[in-house]
Amino acid sequence: MAATLFVLFILLLCNHEADGILRFASYYGDHMVLQKSPERAVLWGYGPEGAQVTLLLIGPTNQKASPVSVTKGIWRVTIDPVEAGGPYNVTAAIENSTATLTDVLFGDVWLCGGQSNMYFNMKQIFNSSEELAIAAKYPHVRTFMASLRQSETELTDLPEVELPWAVPTEESVAPFSAVCWLFGRYMYKYLNYPIGLVESCWGGTPVEAWSSLRAVKHCGLEEPEDGPKGNSVLWNAMIHPLLNMTIKGAIWYQGEANTYYHTDTYNCSFPAMIDDWRMAFHQGSGGQTAPDFPFGFVQLSTDKKGSTEDSFPEVRWHQTADIGYVPNARMKRTFMAVALDLPDETSPYSTIHPRDKQDVAYRLTLGARAVAYYEKHVPFLGPFPKQILSGATYVNITYDQTVSVTPSKVIFEICCSGTQDPCGPKSKWVQAPIMHWGPTTVQLYAKLCPVTDVVAALRYAWRDWPCDFKACPIYSASGILPAPPFLINHYPDRENIWISY
Repeated sequence: MAATLFVLFILLLCNHEADGILRFASYYGDHMVLQKSPERAVLWGYGPEGAQVTLLLIGPTNQKASPVSVTKGIWRVTIDPVEAGGPYNVTAAIENSTATLTDVLFGDVWLCGGQSNMYFNMKQIFNSSEELAIAAKYPHVRTFMASLRQSETELTDLPEVELPWAVPTEESVAPFSAVCWLFGRYMYKYLNYPIGLVESCWGGTPVEAWSSLRAVKHCGLEEPEDGPKGNSVLWNAMIHPLLNMTIKGAIWYQGEANTYYHTDTYNCSFPAMIDDWRMAFHQGSGGQTAPDFPFGFVQLSTDKKGSTEDSFPEVRWHQTADIGYVPNARMKRTFMAVALDLPDETSPYSTIHPRDKQDVAYRLTLGARAVAYYEKHVPFLGPFPKQILSGATYVNITYDQTVSVTPSKVIFEICCSGTQDPCGPKSKWVQAPIMHWGPTTVQLYAKLCPVTDVVAALRYAWRDWPCDFKACPIYSASGILPAPPFLINHYPDRENIWISY
């Protein structure tokens, strides 16, 4: 992870022959959004060797950048900060040629990555017709999609563009990521300035495919896979080319593929990928993208109703680096949308692909407002235990906020043990019904342990499909934010202090 990253110079090592024609790189185009101030946007492209390229910005404010030389077929300019707004024309000029981008806006650029639930498009969601009918009412939310490509080596530019930058219409938004579009649309209503959305995702892919070799090696996962599941192949082709773009942040929906592949190491591989992306984007943009840019993600929803397998709850837990919530000391400036209460039993795209992406996106926006935009007093975290006390017949949980509680006999489980070894997912667990509750407390019945055992651990919602739609037992006082799942151990030699597994 500490290896030197030569992203600033990778442009000089372009994988394809420069054709000598003045042009912008693949992901710059008409109608695009460039990152607004205080950051400085980076633009780059190709041209005749040795030519002097001058970049002109014409619009509400004008700029003329100092000329830069084309070196090994590449030119690159970092412009001065530009306030949100537009439209602008951006022109790259050499002695006998120009290349111009029109209708360019400045705002916040968000990268949307992951696997099939991020790839899940606007045509597939609930109320898609109504949602698509209003897309054109948000002309300052612009979309771009990278093509599905893989590579064994790090590429300088995208091999192909699936959907170029576009002003939203029903037709242009229909094949675009629903979570990405809805997140951008909701954020625009809050920020009231342009939002650029860059979709780069691929269904059925593990986190290792999106991680650089540095990040993969950091977690000791060096054995290769074939196809789009192979280590770093999507990082190489679909993320690395974007590093030179200045971005505000990223949102991510992935983890299903890791419920059956390297599940036990996801608590390393996912945080390591985030750390590595931050380092790489910061260096690739010449220091313009923040070194700790905000990173939001969706905690896994559901797959198989009635399943007792641990893979989905384990990945949910590992998505938080085994803390249970974010941001935390290991995963700073992150935010999470809990989605285990949004199952879709009749989804025609299989139950692993729920159609309610509106609630997912809305919960992400709450986290973004708090973490990325530092809005105070915006609730974005569901209830989490602040203290757990146990007696002979009960376990009493005090939450960190006021809770809305619905009785349940099955959502909480206790681990009964006669040893001081920590309980894990494979230990013996018994259900602990909710007995009583107050504004911030929940009391569980715990007399189900044998007399020789003690309550050694407590877990909540530790199932693939823990509840029906928006019907989990514990929510925030508003009923909007579900409590995230957890598994917390109790060590008797430390009295009533409970610590995370």
